[in-house]
Formats: sequence, C-alpha cells, structure tokens
Amino acid sequence: MRNDEQTPPLDSVHRALQLIKVLRAGRSLAVKDAAELLEVVPSTAYRLLVALCYDGFASQDGDRRYRAGTEIASRHQGTLSPGQLRIVLRPAIEELNRTLNETIQVWVLNGPRVSYVDGLESTQPLSVRTGVWDLVPAYSSAGGKALLAELGRTELDSIHADGLIPWRSARITTLQSLKRHLVTVRQEGYALNQEEAAQGIAGIAACVKDPAGYPVAAISVAIPSIRFNRKRIPEYAEALRAAVIVAETEIAKPQEMFTNTQ
Repeated sequence: MRNDEQTPPLDSVHRALQLIKVLRAGRSLAVKDAAELLEVVPSTAYRLLVALCYDGFASQDGDRRYRAGTEIASRHQGTLSPGQLRIVLRPAIEELNRTLNETIQVWVLNGPRVSYVDGLESTQPLSVRTGVWDLVPAYSSAGGKALLAELGRTELDSIHADGLIPWRSARITTLQSLKRHLVTVRQEGYALNQEEAAQGIAGIAACVKDPAGYPVAAISVAIPSIRFNRKRIPEYAEALRAAVIVAETEIAKPQEMFTNTQ
C-alpha cells in the first residue's frame, strides 16, 4: 500500500517521474518552471531535464523549453494518415493559394527527407508544378527546414546520425552549419529556400504544430526564382502565418473526425 507521508526512497527517480508526467500531459517547461515544480534549485532541475533528453523522454525546442520526447509523445503526424492530413490542411492551403496565387505544397518529415502530401498550383503562366521534388533532403528545402527547426537537439542528431545526405544544389554542408541556420529559422518563424532543392525554384515555408507544440507538417510557397522578390518576403510570411493559424485550428479538432479517411 502507498503511504502518502512516506518519503520516496530515490528522490532523483521520483522527481524525474514527476517531470515525465507533466511533459506527457502536453506541458512545456523552462528550467525555472521545472525547479519550481520540484521545489529544487535550477541546477538540479536542469540535470534532470538533460538526463530525460538523453534517453528520449524529453526534448528541447527552439525557445530552450523542454517538452515530451519521442519515448512518451503521441504525435499527430504518427496518427494522421496522408489522406487525413490532406483533409485537415485543405482549407489553409486553399486560402493561401487564393491570397498569393502561387503554388502551395504540404510536406511531412520522412527521416532526413521530406515527403509531399498535397498541393495547389498557381494559375500564373510561369509557376512551379506540385509534387515534383518529393523526398529531397529536409535540410535543403524550405518545408524541411521549417520542420527541422522545431525538433529537439536529440531528434535532430538522431535523424542525421549518418551526416547530411549529399545534394548537388545544397548550400548547407555540415550538421553544425544546419543547426546554426535553424536558429535563424526559429527566430524568424519561417524558412527560406533559394534554389537549394531544385534549380530555378525558391520557396518559403512555415511549420504547422499540434496543440502540444509538435511539428505535424510544413506549408510552403513555391515560386520560380526568376520572379522571386525578396522585398515580398514579409508579405509571404504574413500570409503563411495566417494559413498556419487556420491549419492548427483544424489540427486541434478531435481526431475522430478523420478516422474514416485513409
């Protein structure tokens, strides 16, 4: 029988389990939050969080907060099929396509690569076709960078355990340079690609997350490089942010709504 007044025999194990319970519930924690929750000094909370990250029970995001790791997380990406994602994200990409009249595409991570899920083409004479550049390295595409920027360090290292996949047009060549680049992506809230995935194509993308803050998919705007204007980046980014809000609203709906779609 449990004695509520009994002191746990191993304080460190008890505290780690407390953190796991909170993270599994979908809450993210700064070191200060964890210290207050456990009633310990920040250095102790930090060591516990680092240990949880090492074993996959926690991961650290771009804001230096900790959330559930792969060992305890239930990801929407793992439970929504491509067909379900197409239904969930359609309203967002349709509105974005109308707003910008550019080709819009949806991507998910597939190991160190990205896979095409859905898209709508621009009606302009010179435009990018959808679904042509499937399974390119994530680090060389706008959608892939947007997704990678939301992963914890442990997950990022695991995905690239064998190094970056060689890609002829890639501008990033090492994992360390990728990590530095992803800092900028997180700060700006969008990722850019200028002929890194394919010659003649530029792109800008943002990540769609589930209610717990996990990356589910990326929405990208693909534009022929010949008419890509950097001065319009704020316009593209604003339209993407609006699309992400719509998408995340749909993602937050009960999953039972999509169980009949394969």
